Amino acid sequence: MSISHTNEMALFDNNVQKYCRFFELASPQQFTLEQWYQVIARTVLEMAYHKPQGKVDEQRHINYLSMEFLIGRLTGNNLMNLGYYEDIKAYLAQYQVELVDVLEQERDPALGNGGLGRLAACFLDSMATLGQAATGYGLHYQYGLFKQAFQDGKQVESGDEWGRNQYPWHRYNPSKTQQVHFGGKVVAIEGDRYEWQPKLTIEGKAFDLPIVGYQNDVIQPLRLWQADSPQSFDLNQFNEGKFVAAEKTLIKSTALTQVLYPNDNHRVGQQLRLMQQYFHCACSVADILSRHLAQGFSLEEFPKRQVIQLNDTHPTLAIPELMRILLDEHQLTWQQAWSICQQSFAYTNHTLLPEALEQWDQRLFKQLLPRHFKIVEKINHLFHQQVKAQFGDDAKVWEKLAILFDYRVRMANLCVVSCFAVNGVAQIHSDLLVSQLFPEYHQLFPTKFCNVTNGITPRRWIQQANPALSQLLDQTVKGDWKKDLELLHQVENVVDDVNFREAYWHIKQQNKAALAREIEQTLSLSVNPDAIFDVQIKRFHEYKRQHLNLLNIIATYQWLKDNPNKDYTPRLFVFSGKAAPGYYLAKNIIHAINNVAEIINNDKQMKDKLQVAFLPDYRVSLAEKIIPAADISEQISMAGKEASGTGNMKLALNGALTLGTLDGANVEIAEMVGQEHIFLFGHTVESIQTLLAEGYSPKTYYRNDPVLKNAVDFLAKGKASKGDKTTFNLMLDSLLEHDPFLVFADFESYRQAQERIGQAYLDRDAWLRSAILNTARLGKFSSDRSIRDYQSRIWLKK
Repeated sequence: MSISHTNEMALFDNNVQKYCRFFELASPQQFTLEQWYQVIARTVLEMAYHKPQGKVDEQRHINYLSMEFLIGRLTGNNLMNLGYYEDIKAYLAQYQVELVDVLEQERDPALGNGGLGRLAACFLDSMATLGQAATGYGLHYQYGLFKQAFQDGKQVESGDEWGRNQYPWHRYNPSKTQQVHFGGKVVAIEGDRYEWQPKLTIEGKAFDLPIVGYQNDVIQPLRLWQADSPQSFDLNQFNEGKFVAAEKTLIKSTALTQVLYPNDNHRVGQQLRLMQQYFHCACSVADILSRHLAQGFSLEEFPKRQVIQLNDTHPTLAIPELMRILLDEHQLTWQQAWSICQQSFAYTNHTLLPEALEQWDQRLFKQLLPRHFKIVEKINHLFHQQVKAQFGDDAKVWEKLAILFDYRVRMANLCVVSCFAVNGVAQIHSDLLVSQLFPEYHQLFPTKFCNVTNGITPRRWIQQANPALSQLLDQTVKGDWKKDLELLHQVENVVDDVNFREAYWHIKQQNKAALAREIEQTLSLSVNPDAIFDVQIKRFHEYKRQHLNLLNIIATYQWLKDNPNKDYTPRLFVFSGKAAPGYYLAKNIIHAINNVAEIINNDKQMKDKLQVAFLPDYRVSLAEKIIPAADISEQISMAGKEASGTGNMKLALNGALTLGTLDGANVEIAEMVGQEHIFLFGHTVESIQTLLAEGYSPKTYYRNDPVLKNAVDFLAKGKASKGDKTTFNLMLDSLLEHDPFLVFADFESYRQAQERIGQAYLDRDAWLRSAILNTARLGKFSSDRSIRDYQSRIWLKK
């Protein structure tokens, strides 16, 4: 232990003794594990802020706006990055306490949902590690998305009360409080200046979460906004017995940051969601401007000093909000304000799916944000003149490019028109952005578009999630691979080393045994640890095609029933993921998987041959248990629909072999690891276009493939729903009538790939070689590399 760490641990011990007196205990020996967790987190947070801070590059401050930050448990991660992990582990040992048991007390903060939020968290980690000056901006949700459970196989949602008010890793920052306005009317002043007279004001309170760089003493804030009422509690109404009326304004205000993505299947939900997005943007833009001006810089210098990175379309309202402030509060001309905005905003597109490219009803938009609507109207009008100059008065072109069209406000279009850079998140995705989604925009703005392939932080997804593999890599790789993941290429030199191979295999088997224990504890299901662990963990959506996986499971079950004595490589299929509350078809798929799992897992003929485990309430801490144990990584989206994916990277780097289509980052995985070390199947983007042009008929596939027909009929005839033939109609009708994501067209190819997997697994040496090469060759997929690409291609581009 270094002298500095000796002093710091003395300070740590001093704080522990203080908390002991606060808890009125005779000795820390009496702490509960929960108390240890709170003491460690709060004490280390104080120690971290009192350390001399590491240097950051202030050339341009990156302001990362995202509606989600799926940060996961922070205690272990922060201890590792600060270099305290082993010291505190040793300190606890004197009290017969295991640090790993303490870390289990932490709940995952419910601040995100899926890949979008986890990517944002990885990026903040990498910016801190690389010393890139940055602030993350999000919302301080009380319940997040939801806590998922299953009743009779169906998804049931409940509030995820993760303990926001007791969370030890954040600090309330009262100096950053903002006022946010809604509704009312707009009065013209002169020129482009207006006075907004709002109807409702909500207060935004700032809570700062530390983002700790890896062993460089850099700590940067993730600033989370929590909605509150600026109006005082109405004591008179309360004393008159009007209890609800006294709390009405407070209830309405705090609702904005209670839930991530409120259900917008109805107008009230749409209103809440739009208010939530503007609240996030207004607080963040005000804070960015305040910091910029407080540092002594002028408004004209704003683009040179600040980048506002929009993570998807959710924070788009930051654009008209910055315009409003520059025009109405700082009296800039339209040209001055627009020039600043166009040089300051950058937009990351995460999807090609039309339904995910946000649009808002113009009447609702105008009602809630009347000043912003006027600004968007003018941007749209001026852009229309630009389009006419390029394409002439072509109504079809304008229909595609307009920001305001058919009484809708199209947020992706506003982003492309307003931002200085637009990037996709995998090479194939970025190519499709230009060729399919935004081709006319590319003609107008040929230098705006670029690619930055996603990445993951190795500190979280190898060092923390897979400590045994991390130690093996430490012993094998020269240099700190946790800072430079490309160093993993050295592992290729030992792929044929017997000792290394045995150690690698043993680690995988240990991880599988640990996951088997987790499954048994959660589901009361004893699984075969020697089976192939085939994993599909992600948000439930038709394009991710969990139902393709399901149909293969049913077909395999039917084959095993008909051929009980045939050889078969045992499989455990592991699912985890949530469907949005209003996405009934995705919830229907979850129901079907659970019902089929119950049948298979209770069939004695299937014991140790075929099992299905659906782990509820998918979250970062659960992913950290599943990913190191996986043998197969299911990345089976329809080609051209998955922008990138990051689960594919996490799984492959931990030695899982990808079963996937040529979609998203799978394409780059195949190029780097070699197609002989993954399992590809299905139609490509090009063959899909041909198939659709010829007239795709899912019923033709259904009639002509008896294996597929039998699997579909298993569900249609009620064999997985106690004889009820209507239970899965939502899913089956979609497949048989439309099959928008070509499940039937890829079914046979997928089955063939699964057969190849079964054969390949029997050759342990060859399988192990492929697994090791996945770890060795995929160092590109570090979020550190992604951030360097953002710096060179977007943020700091000369």
